[in-house]
Amino acid sequence: MLGHGILDVDTEELIDISDGKVTNTSVVSIIKGENGKTGRIQGIVEGEREIGTISKNTYYGVYGKLYNINELKGNKSNSVKIALRNEIETGEATLMCALDNGQVKEYTVEIQKIYLNNNSNNKSMLLKVTDEELLKKTGGIIQGMSGSPIIQNGKLIGALTHVLVQNPTQGYAVFSDIMVKQMNDIQ
Repeated sequence: MLGHGILDVDTEELIDISDGKVTNTSVVSIIKGENGKTGRIQGIVEGEREIGTISKNTYYGVYGKLYNINELKGNKSNSVKIALRNEIETGEATLMCALDNGQVKEYTVEIQKIYLNNNSNNKSMLLKVTDEELLKKTGGIIQGMSGSPIIQNGKLIGALTHVLVQNPTQGYAVFSDIMVKQMNDIQ
């Protein structure tokens, strides 16, 4: 799941994807975001090893199946439960992101607003990056961080979806329950 779909750069329309492959990538460089200018992660595809397939691109994310989980650099023992939206609180949370050598690190964010009744788009929560290391490295939220999981009180509350261009320390995230519902609707 990505939290938002993949759009055509020129038309800003959702790209129709019914078949694709998931592979590992490596970060080559990071272009910091600044007020009025979106930063981005630049990367490359690592080899040709396929770790999954993509079957659907929706406004709430890219869906498919992972079948070679050992190729991921994560740890299966770190699985977490999905939070219901009424369990989410304003305040501190953790953003999980891989920016250095594919190693997933935890960064501190603050959930500033929660839009409990939002079922119509992927802007369910407003958050702010407060982690000094992440701010120094990226300037806040940059392109390529979409889909980064957000954990609060030991549960997955959502995934990062958008950056506010005029203030890249802030952005939006989608509720995890919306992504799970979308996933169940597709199957």
